[in-house]
Amino acid sequence: MIDLRSDTVTRPSAAMMEAMISAQTGDDVYGEDPTVNKLETLAAELTAKEAGLFVSSGTQGNLLALLSHCERGDEYIAGQDAHTYQFEGGGGAVLGGIQPQPLAFNDRGELDLNEIATAIKPNDYHFARTRLVCLENTQSGKVLSLDYIQRFSAFVAERGLRTHLDGARVFNASVRLEVPVDEITRHFDTVSICLSKGLAAPVGSLLVGDKKTIARARRWRKILGGGMRQAGILAAAGIYALTHHIERLAEDHDHADELATALKRLDSLGVIDDPDTNMVMLDLKTTDFSNLNTFMAAHGITLSSPRLVLHRDISHDDVQTVIDTFRAFDQGRDS
Repeated sequence: MIDLRSDTVTRPSAAMMEAMISAQTGDDVYGEDPTVNKLETLAAELTAKEAGLFVSSGTQGNLLALLSHCERGDEYIAGQDAHTYQFEGGGGAVLGGIQPQPLAFNDRGELDLNEIATAIKPNDYHFARTRLVCLENTQSGKVLSLDYIQRFSAFVAERGLRTHLDGARVFNASVRLEVPVDEITRHFDTVSICLSKGLAAPVGSLLVGDKKTIARARRWRKILGGGMRQAGILAAAGIYALTHHIERLAEDHDHADELATALKRLDSLGVIDDPDTNMVMLDLKTTDFSNLNTFMAAHGITLSSPRLVLHRDISHDDVQTVIDTFRAFDQGRDS
């Protein structure tokens, strides 16, 4: 089965499993797991932050950021289609009493700075207090330019607001831009990083930031039931991912380019923009997705939406198989 639903479906390699099996462990709630401590230090160093926190998921990492930056009655600004707003169960509002203020992303995954300025609430007790602005990189596979990030950072700092980056795929962005990841992360107060997407660890994310904020996040993690014990078994996979799987993300980007180039030549299908990273967004044109999904499944290819995601478990041969199957669908015949 060739699974294009998401890069979350990646499975640990034999070498990663070996690292997990041989990991030194301790009780992480007491701060005594050496492998977790090593992972948190490594993440902080890579992102040029003071501290890191190993968490169970990207959703938990983003929620901890909201809870650590904001108090009850505060507000955070985020994209209308951002994961922090749309796909995390309203956790900030449910658990923190934090009001979201969504704004539309443009076609580059950016929030318009003038719209942010308009959305910031005045210092008046009739309004929630705007405290935080969140971005996402990548956003639907799009990479935020360094120029935009720098302008955004300066703009928000002038208004005395904090910033959080949902950087679930921030290493895809850094690889695409050909810059160290800290060229991106240094512009944000906190950054969440997913280990279980393109980096191909089986579970876990990281939240990085200054020591004070991460200390608050660690307390919130405990409150949320996120304290883990001998978590070094999982952290070892994260260390392996950060030391072996970053540069190889370029292969996923190349596979996405190859797939998109082929799909552009079809009559019933196409792509919405050239891919920046590992995601190909289908333009269905005259195609009904349910029919396409059924056809692809019958040929051993799993889709869940018009978003096709390339990842470590998709080989070059797999990409060619996917292309051939799309061509067969386009031609209206069984391959």
